[in-house]
Amino acid sequence: MENEQIAQQIVKRYMLWAAGAALVPFPIADMIAITGVELKMLADISKVYEIPFEKSRVQAVVGSLIGYVLPHTFSVGLIGGLLKMIPGVGLLVGVPSFAIFAAAYTWALGRVFITHFESGGTFLNFDAEAVKEHFRTHFAEGQKMAATMNAAPKAEA
Repeated sequence: MENEQIAQQIVKRYMLWAAGAALVPFPIADMIAITGVELKMLADISKVYEIPFEKSRVQAVVGSLIGYVLPHTFSVGLIGGLLKMIPGVGLLVGVPSFAIFAAAYTWALGRVFITHFESGGTFLNFDAEAVKEHFRTHFAEGQKMAATMNAAPKAEA
């Protein structure tokens, strides 16, 4: 199997894990869990491409990309995460929107790095500004995919 195909499977798997991490009922804990999922995904992708993984450098890159989906999309995800704090209704409204946000962000992050690694890039020469339009495109794609995640297993059964 080709590196890109292997990496794509990794991204799909971690996209689901990120959506699951969004189910953590505590707003700060959910963000920590999602970030951990994304860092592990990038570590696994970097192994496929034999690229050294430097956690501190990668954490900065992951954080820098969030600005490219601001303000509207991020605010929807953030509000969804905070709504989880409201008993009852908050969980019903907040969890789905935050899960979609987390899955889409993870998808976009993985896809941008696959493209970067495929072109011979490393974490050292990653330029977030240069990939912002690709990131936004992949984020929108990830939102559509995440919105249909619940329906997909039922259709296969």
